Amino acid sequence: MTRKIALPENVVIAIIPVYNIGGCLNRNTSSRANQNGPKEYGFRGNSQNLDLNRDFTKCDSKEARSFTEIFHYINPDILVDNHVSDGADYQHIMTLVTTQYDKLGTMLGIWLKETFEPQLYKNMSKKGWDMIPYVYAPEDGDPAEGWRQFYDPPRYSSGYAALFQTIGFMPETHMLKPFADRVASTKAFMETLIEESGIHATELKAFREKERSALMNSNSFPLNWHSDTIKYSTITFKGYAQAFKTSDVTGLKKMYFDRTKPVTKQVPFYNIYNPSGFVTKPKAYIIPYGWKSVVDLLKLNNVTIEQFNHDTIIEVEAYHINEYKSLQSPYEKHHKNYDIKVSSLNQKIKFLKGDYIIPMNQTANRYVIEMLEPAGDDSFFAWNFFDAVLQQKEGYSNYRWEDVAAGVLKKNPGLKKKLGAKKLTDSGFAANSSAQLDFIYKHSIYYEPAHLQYPVYRLRAK
Repeated sequence: MTRKIALPENVVIAIIPVYNIGGCLNRNTSSRANQNGPKEYGFRGNSQNLDLNRDFTKCDSKEARSFTEIFHYINPDILVDNHVSDGADYQHIMTLVTTQYDKLGTMLGIWLKETFEPQLYKNMSKKGWDMIPYVYAPEDGDPAEGWRQFYDPPRYSSGYAALFQTIGFMPETHMLKPFADRVASTKAFMETLIEESGIHATELKAFREKERSALMNSNSFPLNWHSDTIKYSTITFKGYAQAFKTSDVTGLKKMYFDRTKPVTKQVPFYNIYNPSGFVTKPKAYIIPYGWKSVVDLLKLNNVTIEQFNHDTIIEVEAYHINEYKSLQSPYEKHHKNYDIKVSSLNQKIKFLKGDYIIPMNQTANRYVIEMLEPAGDDSFFAWNFFDAVLQQKEGYSNYRWEDVAAGVLKKNPGLKKKLGAKKLTDSGFAANSSAQLDFIYKHSIYYEPAHLQYPVYRLRAK
């Protein structure tokens, strides 16, 4: 039986009933091997076979782009993204991923951690639903030993929301529980969230506005986060005893959770993430006009962007990509870059009329920095938007370059000295003529400056 619920007058709700339209229409009965019903459901991948909860920053899908427009039109204080979990077996029906408190700033983050979220847990318990943080135990691990909070970089909805000081929740109902119970617990959580949002509306909006203002004036931003392995909270976990037996399938030892032996115990929950990889905010970023696909995504996210109205030469900080690794297997249509190391150099560069300037005095500061700083976990560089600069476009034939290289060394005794020193300390290099020719080439005027030069420039504050 359905019924209307009374909404607080100070709460506005916007609902996207179906986000993954292609996946929803791809009905089947068997793609969720871990899940208990319903009789028919959709598929995780959308019509492009993309997992939309990995697409919030790279926006490969039309759904993600549409969501981005809606998100910035509404500018929500809270975002809820309802899910069904997979993983370990335990007694709880509802689990919850919450935006990492540390990413929301001192005021809003502490208020969420100490005031708002505890009320959600308390009121869900009163309604008969013992909610617990999303159980993020390793494969075949025992959650009764505790776990760390789910790490949510901005490819995920909750991590994306945090870039704009929006609190994100991902309710994750337990996949092995009956479908009716999963629906009922989701409904209970939504009602609880609406109730508490109404009660705390004034302070929620005040804290969020203060954080957004503070963000405009912040000068230092972290690009990476690491779970604190020492500090933790203690939570009550209701699970099942972990046991082992011989598999009927493989004949080898297998792990299982014994539902005849429920356990309740206090376990550590590592819910603190420490920031690292700090960068100083520039006065502005400059992006040449040719990288319009990146600029289009910035515009989609309500980033204020200006353009040069004439050609000009400016001294900027330029990054050189020194090291990076790429995933060998595709991940969401990409071979993502990681372990990115850069060096910087002040250079005078000619920019053309129409090139883009992004001033860093806006509420989107954190989004801009995490997307444009190449070492960010989910930066545009990490997602291969700038991979064209990783490929050297010009080269030489050895027989031709031999003669030119001799002339280069004659005119540049310093380079000749460096070459000789490297030959003395590196026997492999000394025996490799191609390596020596390449060394000379890459230290000459013939080597293309665009190779490995990151095409987003930082204008430093004077």
